[in-house]
Amino acid sequence: MPWLFKTEPSDYAFEDLVRDGRTRWEGIRNPTALIHLRKVRNGDPILIYHTGNVKAVIGLARAVTDSKGDAVDIAPDRLLARPVTLAEVRKNPKLKTLDLVRITRLSVMPVSASHWTELLRMSAT
Repeated sequence: MPWLFKTEPSDYAFEDLVRDGRTRWEGIRNPTALIHLRKVRNGDPILIYHTGNVKAVIGLARAVTDSKGDAVDIAPDRLLARPVTLAEVRKNPKLKTLDLVRITRLSVMPVSASHWTELLRMSAT
């Protein structure tokens, strides 16, 4: 299942993940986000979203372990060709049901196959 993970780039940016090659994604406190995190499985694709001043989907990663309670190990895949901003996501009618738009405080969320495809399409244009 595809996922979207949010991070504050001043705390841990996608560039940090690339540098480190792998990290443990933990520290999630929101109960709904924790429920989602516990469903992540080895090999699941992950969109990385930068919060704060950036507010954009900026990279692709993957889970390299199954979720272990409140944590999962992830590794980088690649930067997107172009970041997809939250403003662009909100303007796209195909993404109106994406949790990034609907539940803005959620830091880990599932992404449907159609939303995943649309976000990658947007990043390529």
